Amino acid sequence: MKQLYADLVSLGYDGSYGRVAAFALEWKADLQRELQTSGRGTYVPLAFDPGEAFQFDWSEDWAIICNERTKLQVAHTRLSYSRAFIVRAYLLQTHEMLFDAHNHAFRVFGGVPRRGIYDNMRTAIDKIGRGKERNFNVRFMAMASHYLYEPEFCNPASGWEKGQVEKNVQDSRHRFFQPTPRFPSLEALNDWLELRCKGVWQQTPHGKMRRTIA
Repeated sequence: MKQLYADLVSLGYDGSYGRVAAFALEWKADLQRELQTSGRGTYVPLAFDPGEAFQFDWSEDWAIICNERTKLQVAHTRLSYSRAFIVRAYLLQTHEMLFDAHNHAFRVFGGVPRRGIYDNMRTAIDKIGRGKERNFNVRFMAMASHYLYEPEFCNPASGWEKGQVEKNVQDSRHRFFQPTPRFPSLEALNDWLELRCKGVWQQTPHGKMRRTIA
């Protein structure tokens, strides 16, 4: 900005630095509104229509499985409109685990939204280009094509673009994994997690309607 002001002065401008700075900020804001972007990258709307989108993320947590403390990869899927969610635990973040998590989420939700919002996880993205350019993983895209939804990916280091599910990760850790749960098998843990998630739905007000999210 200082260099721009110096250049203008050299061309005969006799106004103040503050006026130049104010004009530049206003121009930038107008451009961002026109292009639907923000200072941190592509704009992702925070208001969603019913059935429009879901958000997905992984977290790491712990449980006692078969009397052994086990590190878990936990899949979180959250509907962007109702904010209903499902949590499911795995031992790894492989494609098979990713596919299984989506299968169970859509089963529990009773359908598939039109869009899925993700970060740039390795099971979905082979290479990140400039802006929104991505080299998509073939197996991931086959899953999206099977379920007939459109995947979208956040800008790098822009977790706020899927803030609902990121908050869900924090809340679920306190609800379900503190204190450390103990189960005879991973299947038993996941059955319990599904019941607990549905129980939370019964207690959580819907963000748009005068009822719970259940």
